Amino acid sequence: MDPQSTYDRIAAHFAKTREYAWPEVESFLAGRSAARALDVGCGNGRHAELLAERAEAVVGVDLSRELLREAAARARERGFAKTLDLVHGDAASLPIADDAVGLATYVAALHHLSPRDARLRSLNELARVLAPGGTALVSAWSTAHDRFDREEGFDTTVDWTLPGGETVPRYYHVYSSEEFEADLAASALDPVDVEVSSGNCYAVVTVADE
Repeated sequence: MDPQSTYDRIAAHFAKTREYAWPEVESFLAGRSAARALDVGCGNGRHAELLAERAEAVVGVDLSRELLREAAARARERGFAKTLDLVHGDAASLPIADDAVGLATYVAALHHLSPRDARLRSLNELARVLAPGGTALVSAWSTAHDRFDREEGFDTTVDWTLPGGETVPRYYHVYSSEEFEADLAASALDPVDVEVSSGNCYAVVTVADE
């Protein structure tokens, strides 16, 4: 299944259910700032909005053009449109220059990429665009989530139900915490802190020293 067409199909309803930023993202951003920030898989812009409070310029990248339209509407309504540039792009091939951002979020998007090589490429892309000394937060669904009863990572689909009852399947790779740490270790990122919270794996990362 193609994540772009999937999220284009559900974008309007999805955006309505994603009003608030995640507490873990709020905690990560507390006390942090940068000249330029990046939100990978920005969705409806709820976390880009927080970044806009902490950076002079923010880029939001998403594979879904319809979600980008939702993010643009939110930015206009909430007054951060002048700070935000929205770009259609793939997390595994970011349309961002090297060393361009000092602060980034890559939240609830990594787990939609397939196969593993694409997920690793996206982590390396995040490392590429992070400036020296830059910091990012990465998250993915974890097997610790209460809807799963497995200890090892696995591929699955999770249906999104639209208001009329139509179901739209979405691909997920659900990570075990060990696998999440292994993928980070296999990338050019340097994990500073890794934890499981609210059924998700989280990592605060910088760029690994060469």
